[in-house]
Amino acid sequence: MGGVVDKWISGLLDLFKPGVVGMALLFSLLAAAPQPGRAQQLPAASTSATTAAPKSSFEQFLEQDYLLGTWGGLRTKLSEHGVDFEFLYIASNPHNISGGIEPASRYQGAFLMMMDLDSQKLANYPGGHFHVAGVSIHGQDHFSDQYIGDLNKVNLIDFPQNWRLWQLWYEQQFFDNRIAIKVGQMTVDEDFILAEYYNSLASLSLWNQTFFYPTLPFNIWTIPGFPGPLHALASSPYGAPGARLKLNVTEQVYVQGAIYDGYPNQESGTVVKLNEDQGALIYGEIGYRLNQRKEDKGPPGNLKLGMYYDTGAYADVTSVFRAQLGQSAPSFHPDNYGFYFLADQTLFREKGKDDPAQQGLVGFFRLTGAPSDRNLAQFGVDGGLVYKGLIPTRDWDSIALGLSYLEISDSVSDGQELINRAAPGTYPELADYEAVIELSYKAQLTAWLTAHVSIQRVIHPGGHTLPGNTNPEGAWAFILASTVRF
Repeated sequence: MGGVVDKWISGLLDLFKPGVVGMALLFSLLAAAPQPGRAQQLPAASTSATTAAPKSSFEQFLEQDYLLGTWGGLRTKLSEHGVDFEFLYIASNPHNISGGIEPASRYQGAFLMMMDLDSQKLANYPGGHFHVAGVSIHGQDHFSDQYIGDLNKVNLIDFPQNWRLWQLWYEQQFFDNRIAIKVGQMTVDEDFILAEYYNSLASLSLWNQTFFYPTLPFNIWTIPGFPGPLHALASSPYGAPGARLKLNVTEQVYVQGAIYDGYPNQESGTVVKLNEDQGALIYGEIGYRLNQRKEDKGPPGNLKLGMYYDTGAYADVTSVFRAQLGQSAPSFHPDNYGFYFLADQTLFREKGKDDPAQQGLVGFFRLTGAPSDRNLAQFGVDGGLVYKGLIPTRDWDSIALGLSYLEISDSVSDGQELINRAAPGTYPELADYEAVIELSYKAQLTAWLTAHVSIQRVIHPGGHTLPGNTNPEGAWAFILASTVRF
């Protein structure tokens, strides 16, 4: 028994070697990297109570918000007049260390370009906000599809290569922000099922896509190989024409609803083809903001309860399997829908609410559900913890642990069992679930540069039934990544 255990431990260490090397490289950088916004202290013999040493030009360069600074003051002047620009480059190097379809390492990159206009500053007209954003995705695409086979996708920017219009919308607030209306090219993940206190494009912590936006709502996508009209979800980087109405009932309670085109353009993002067969996607959400008023002293958080409804036709899962046996033609449901619950909460603060780095522990928890008879997945749960400033003097760094479980619909496994009775062995393993465990560390090397390390264990990639999967029990993924704000 001891030899078996030793062999198992040795194999496990081999899996983690790339991750250990990556961690070592990252932490070697941390020792020398100054923290953004932290004054560099001088030795006691050189300090006085009234005089602070001036910062060198290099220190100022490291602590400025953007790599390119203020463009000689132009950026600051534009912002004062209501014009703000944001440019973000994301570089990632995902690895499939073992398992899944095939071990591999690739490069994937994304360049995000955003502009915001404030009507108050621009034209002295209150409550208006115009936003436009584009994205360029390049490098080796379809990493998960080719090498891991997971539904959740281990890398946040694992999308097909192209330039595309991402978002183009205008929002108008009324009655001191009691009512807000937004119209244009939008993404659902801007407004719904959003865990606000742990993750955003400006502060990425976890790299698996399901932690940015849960996988189950992607049921809206047509199941590959199934008949019927095309459907897709307007999720980043795919925007779609839509409109959203938000009512802030009180300072703590809000209600919002939105409608989107049921099949967003996946090429350039500039072509709009509204088709009745493809349906419309409707989202609704009610939320409670905890301790977010100025006078509140407790840790902030959110509770959100929502649903989505798609008006398009969806193939009945069981009928598709029966059609494969020639027993009947596929039948269709006139719609699709799902539900979700989200809680995200600041659990512990190292300092007060005015701490610029917001050091402390944040947690999030999500539940999602959908009917089995027309969907690939029927239940999902994900959650995690993010601690910012855990290491002394590294106030802006964060370490995160995320866990996800996605249950494949009973109708899928029932259909596979039906096929097996007619042709034994067609599906050696019935569909069951896919799970993910991710541990990541984000180092804020400068105010505009971050470095990330992510280690992920994917359990049952593809729900345990992916054709050609050389190790359906699981895969190990490792990601080195960085972000740069220009």
